[in-house]
Amino acid sequence: MSIPLRQKVKVGAYVARQRLRRNEKFALVLQLEPLYQCNLECAGCGKIQHPDDILRRRLSVQQCIDAAVECEAPVVSIAGGEPLVHREIDQIAAALVERKRFVYLCSNALLLEKKLDLFTPNPYFAWSIHLDGLRERHDESVCRSGVFDKAVAAVREAKRRGFRVTTNTTFFTQDNARTVREVLDFLNDDLQVDNMQISPGYAYEKAPDQEHFLQVERTREMFRDAFADGRRKRWRLNHSPLFLDFLEGKVDFSCTAWAIPSYSVLGWQRPCYLLGEGYAETYQDLLATTEWSEYGRGRNPKCANCMAHCGYEPTAVVATTHSLRESLRAALAS
Repeated sequence: MSIPLRQKVKVGAYVARQRLRRNEKFALVLQLEPLYQCNLECAGCGKIQHPDDILRRRLSVQQCIDAAVECEAPVVSIAGGEPLVHREIDQIAAALVERKRFVYLCSNALLLEKKLDLFTPNPYFAWSIHLDGLRERHDESVCRSGVFDKAVAAVREAKRRGFRVTTNTTFFTQDNARTVREVLDFLNDDLQVDNMQISPGYAYEKAPDQEHFLQVERTREMFRDAFADGRRKRWRLNHSPLFLDFLEGKVDFSCTAWAIPSYSVLGWQRPCYLLGEGYAETYQDLLATTEWSEYGRGRNPKCANCMAHCGYEPTAVVATTHSLRESLRAALAS
């Protein structure tokens, strides 16, 4: 199965309500970052480049609840930094699950086995484990040896305890169609995670490594070749079929970054969690005061090579709900 049926139904109903209200801009997924501090220093991430006073900050449980209520998104992705460093992360997740949000708790898994007892399996809760390739490639990406093996062991233990486990894999110029197939085959068949999310790397301005971010044509070529043998249909990918078409270059979309807003210790990030263009105090302020027409490929040089899910997956989801053919196609992907 790809995206769980319960989630598909709830998100589809939510989008339908927004259409009835004639809301053009609304949140599908809240990117919640309760802290920026992390226990790794990955080459492709700019979050921990913030000064120490910001790295010490934490969102409270109530701030996290308020952000989810304010933007109304049915899905919450808790990222960071490393969320498991946050002392109240179990309370944050539980409070959001209680409010029937689909919660994906993103982690590099270094602390996962130690923290598992704080959490309870629930249909509304899933771990999202960062795995950027097989052993050598992943450890190179996170700049520390042994992390891949620790993450795999933690995934197996979480699965053994009945948790839903997904993965998040980012690809860079060091990757190709073969490495894409190898890691997804491993996650799908060997590790048997419930779902997999994939994304081409985006060039964080503060990331230590600025040389290995994919450009658009290379991204399309890589995914087109990786999907060519039909494995895409059997991989349990946590994406709409239209977004996968987008990665292959079969269709193109405009950026709708307002649909995956990012809320952190600094506020609502403008325009998305990948670009630092200032912050708004509320989600409504973010919608009203951001010049959305200035962002996206073809509009802003910083967005020239972006094909990240935070800008284009929601466009694909809404396009799916507008088409009976694509809705049926998405349903049959289960």
